[in-house]
Amino acid sequence: MSAAPERERVRLGDLTTLKVGGPAELWLVEHTDDIVEATREPFRVLGAGSNLFVADEGVPERVVRLGRTFSTLDEMDGRTDLWLGAATPVPGLVRRAQRLGLSGLEGLLGIPAVLGGAVAMNAGTRFGQLSDTLREVELVVDGAPERLPAAALGLGYRRSALPTGAVVTRVRLTLTPSTPERVAAAMVAVDAARTGQPKVKSAGCAFKNPEGDVGAGALIDRAGLKGLRIGDAMVAHEHGNFIVNHAHASAGDVLALIEAIRARVPVPLELEWRRWGLPGGDPPFPGHFLGHAVTGSVRAHAR
Repeated sequence: MSAAPERERVRLGDLTTLKVGGPAELWLVEHTDDIVEATREPFRVLGAGSNLFVADEGVPERVVRLGRTFSTLDEMDGRTDLWLGAATPVPGLVRRAQRLGLSGLEGLLGIPAVLGGAVAMNAGTRFGQLSDTLREVELVVDGAPERLPAAALGLGYRRSALPTGAVVTRVRLTLTPSTPERVAAAMVAVDAARTGQPKVKSAGCAFKNPEGDVGAGALIDRAGLKGLRIGDAMVAHEHGNFIVNHAHASAGDVLALIEAIRARVPVPLELEWRRWGLPGGDPPFPGHFLGHAVTGSVRAHAR
């Protein structure tokens, strides 16, 4: 039997890349038993906090985060078919695959996620996404372990259909043998596409690209909105689809800026970020009791 999960009150803004968000009770879990205990009451799942926008008031539910035992990058040894813990950082995974001459993850270069969150969002870029290499996942659902093939996860553009209340614990990937030099060469174009992105506090691309040939960033740029600022929230000068925290932005600043952008762009823009505790945002998972689940939503899983 493992020790009780570690619990503490935290400011969620300190655990997200946008650096916005109020208090919550964080449950740091190191074992499957911990996950079962932590998910008995309403909860949310936090990964690297890189695609997440949280209300200033925080959230009342438990926030569950996988600990170090679920980060297994050191087990990546050159095999093309491998299982990795869901807390494994994607940036380190991509770089290690390159050094080992394994291809398939180049399109994830620069995405500041952990592997479980990357599954939940089918993280990627126009150069590739996680579903290109994903084969299976292991989960804890309703207090019990499960294993599902990638085909059962409903993977699409920045989305998945994980079972309600699922906590991803391990991920199976199949990579392609190559050489370090060839993989590095393939990463050049991906890296070049990132050079125009801001290097300050943000949650990544704010809006999904709408249908058509013009992306969200270009639409915002054409509307002349780069540099638009409300409070300390600002449309980045480098890229129109990034909202940055210039100093001490509040969630209210960010929300007002989002609405100002939408009002001046002639195409409906859907947020790519997960939203916690905000109007129209992602509801929490309902929790379980003695294995009996209550209907809820999968969209509380943030990378």
